Amino acid sequence: MLSPEFIFSLIAGYFLVLMAIAKWTGGQGTNQTFFIANRNAPWYVVAFGMIGASLSGVTFISVPGWVEATQFHYLQVVLGYVAGYFVVAYVLLPVYYAHGVTSIYEFLSLRLGKNSHRAGALFFFISRVLGASFRLFLVAIVLQQFIFDAWGVPFELTVVLSVALIWVYTQKGGIRTILWTDTLQTSLMILAVILSVYYLCNALGFSLGGFLQSDAFGQTNELWVTDSFLRRDHALKSFIGGAFITICMTGLDQDMMQKNLSCKTLKEAQLNMVVFSLVLGVITALFMVLGALLFLYARQEGIAIPLMDGQPKTDLLFPEIALKGKLGIGVAITFILGLIAAAYSSADSALTSLTTSFCVDFLSLENKTENEQIATRKKVHVAMSAMLVIVVIVFKHVLDRNVIDSLLIVAGYTYGPLLGLFAFGIFTSYRINDKKVWGVVFTALLITGVLGQVDAAVLNGYQIGYELLPINGGLTFLGLVLIRRQQD
Repeated sequence: MLSPEFIFSLIAGYFLVLMAIAKWTGGQGTNQTFFIANRNAPWYVVAFGMIGASLSGVTFISVPGWVEATQFHYLQVVLGYVAGYFVVAYVLLPVYYAHGVTSIYEFLSLRLGKNSHRAGALFFFISRVLGASFRLFLVAIVLQQFIFDAWGVPFELTVVLSVALIWVYTQKGGIRTILWTDTLQTSLMILAVILSVYYLCNALGFSLGGFLQSDAFGQTNELWVTDSFLRRDHALKSFIGGAFITICMTGLDQDMMQKNLSCKTLKEAQLNMVVFSLVLGVITALFMVLGALLFLYARQEGIAIPLMDGQPKTDLLFPEIALKGKLGIGVAITFILGLIAAAYSSADSALTSLTTSFCVDFLSLENKTENEQIATRKKVHVAMSAMLVIVVIVFKHVLDRNVIDSLLIVAGYTYGPLLGLFAFGIFTSYRINDKKVWGVVFTALLITGVLGQVDAAVLNGYQIGYELLPINGGLTFLGLVLIRRQQD
């Protein structure tokens, strides 16, 4: 077992590497560098780095921990993700490049009006704060349990330190720095899962191919849920929900699109998206294989599911085995580095995109001098950091389910209005009464919230799942139709 001091030294060394990358990529610290990396980033660097940002600590820990309860059902959602990425590449990216936007929500202003622009930016803001906080929370509780509890450091201080480190290395170079730090972080995450699978297979007496053909794997690898459409995780519902989750959480999300907009041309951005989506699907499947291995190994070695606040927490099984099991120091070291990479690869880009969106969409920086713009951006960067700290601490006291499931459920509420706004803007030529858009989006959100709480018994056993997102988007779209103006 690694000592807390050794784990901390690994984190400190890793942070020094990130600082060196930040110094190399920071340039003059202009807003163009911070927001869109001067639009000259190599597509293959963007694609590889986006894998780590998309996986994050949620995939790294929560997906393997979900396998025992849901087997491979999550892969139905992942296949939907891949389909959704193609929609992003060939429907949304051409729109963004054609309009030359810095924040993708500027499109809503150009197409529908200023209120629509602000509504879209607001729902992204809420979505990204919650999403980034989910991911940071998961990693923070692991660091707390395996490092800082031993030193008597409170959870709140662990969160403050984690976010402060991210602020330090992103505060100058922004997205340009993140493109390169994400490359390092993706490499470490992939290395960690590959080595963990290798050592677990050895400990269980399997080769990887042998394990995939074994009866033990056969007991945990149920993929398709087709017996009843009423089920929340039915294959078709999961696939469609996954596609819409990707369209919204990637294609309508400033965090992910900011990286794509840093590519030199539209064709390079599309190539980046296609390659990234296929590799991401394979890597996510590997994480699920890892989950099956973890639960089999835990049963063989008599390892209990770790507790958090007195309750079993399957999200903590991977760190429990990696850091306290008998797999060797190699697995422990790569796990820690992979975990920290997962934490930073999602949180650093979230912090940058929140700063970008708030500056561009709410503060109208174009009316300020260049020095004033830079000073404003730096203040906003600090404020966004403080907000993430507060939300992560709140999560510790209110979150009561698997983190990946919580993240996808929240997406149904917060990304739905974005889906409706962008679909209306792209696929119709109508103008709207822009002053009424706030009433539309909040009405759709309220109806969706009520539907999400309806008991399955009321719907003859039908369980509403991830399809809440397209339902929310559809309601927003219909509301915009009602406030449309006739063509001039």
